[in-house]
Amino acid sequence: MKPIKVGLLGLGTVGTGVVRIVEGHQEDLVMQTGSPLKIEKVLVKDRSKARNISVSEDKLTEDPWEIIYNEDIDVVVEVMGGIEPAKTYILEALARGKHVVTANKDLMALHGQEILAKAADKSCDVFYEASVAGGIPIIRTLIEGFASDRITKIMGIVNGTTNYILTKMSQEGVSYEEVLKEAQQLGYAEADPTSDVEGLDAARKMTILATLGFNVQVSLDDVSVRGISSISKEDILYGQKLGYEVKLLGIAECRDDSISVTVQPTMVKKSHPLASVNGVFNAVYVYGEAVGETMFYGPGAGELPTATSIVADLVAVAKNQNLGVSGRRLFTPYKEKKLKSDEQVDYKNFILLHVEDDPGVLAKIAKVFAEHEVSLESVLQQPNPHNPKAEIIIITHDANQASMKKVLEDFQTLDVVHKVKSVYRVEG
Repeated sequence: MKPIKVGLLGLGTVGTGVVRIVEGHQEDLVMQTGSPLKIEKVLVKDRSKARNISVSEDKLTEDPWEIIYNEDIDVVVEVMGGIEPAKTYILEALARGKHVVTANKDLMALHGQEILAKAADKSCDVFYEASVAGGIPIIRTLIEGFASDRITKIMGIVNGTTNYILTKMSQEGVSYEEVLKEAQQLGYAEADPTSDVEGLDAARKMTILATLGFNVQVSLDDVSVRGISSISKEDILYGQKLGYEVKLLGIAECRDDSISVTVQPTMVKKSHPLASVNGVFNAVYVYGEAVGETMFYGPGAGELPTATSIVADLVAVAKNQNLGVSGRRLFTPYKEKKLKSDEQVDYKNFILLHVEDDPGVLAKIAKVFAEHEVSLESVLQQPNPHNPKAEIIIITHDANQASMKKVLEDFQTLDVVHKVKSVYRVEG
């Protein structure tokens, strides 16, 4: 049996996991693919660095072109991260007829179309299961598992760092700043956490999921993004009192061939399965017209969960190569992109207002909602000994974004409203 030879770009946490699984599961991999998988070369920054895995010295290289230009290598696995030089290496590998497996969500979200076009031109495979939700096989599921269905909504927790922070705030009543510092110390958050906490990481993942789910080429600019840095302990406490947990959700919807994609903190009803997804775990909820509601849950990051997805892609590459069908399973969006307007996007809203504690205040507030045809599901006045103003929590029925924007604009000029403290989408 001729081995499938692999060139690995990167030997960090995930790269180490790939080596462990390939070398430790060789018998199973041969049974699945018909060929041994062999790590031929590994790109590292420093060959002399001490590592927690044993890799033969002759397999290590500091020169990426020893992998890209090596005619014996069949597959290039990219686990470096970042846009460049990863993009250059991948495109050059494809140009030389090599298949590619990558975990690079940033690259696939921003340049996936170019990479897949190059792969199609060269009849090569490009797989990127590990780019979204770590060990959860959500990409393969969307492409293959839902091939006979029409997906109407994808909603999920796709960033473990923010989910860890919000879980800690909810369960221990601590502030955002305190939990962020702890997450950085534990290695869950980067020294510069902007990409995670401001929703950019989740937005890139939702770009990929929406493109696959709706067969439309979605770009990062199409995603409305809001992070978690402004969430307060009070917001979480009030949500809990009303039966909600705050989660950073990516939500992609398709109705009448028009789509919307958003990442935002959301009040999730405690009875909904996503409300109980805690810590660094991820979960993706998929709605299909035929199958109904399904949920996929698991670790969203880490050495072995992410490496498992990468090796699963290696297995797919090997199978295709042995069957002579490489490059035929590439995903190509075929529908025209039509984005929903603000008038077409509707959902329930949670609104926390600081208002004057006087008679007639509720009537004035209700009048604003009525003027913009937004109906109310519930209204709660909550005493707060630390706030001399009255605090009113309002849950609306489904209201379109255009109307809600007008309501919030009117509140800015309404004399009885001291402050619009918080506004959140409500799901479940």
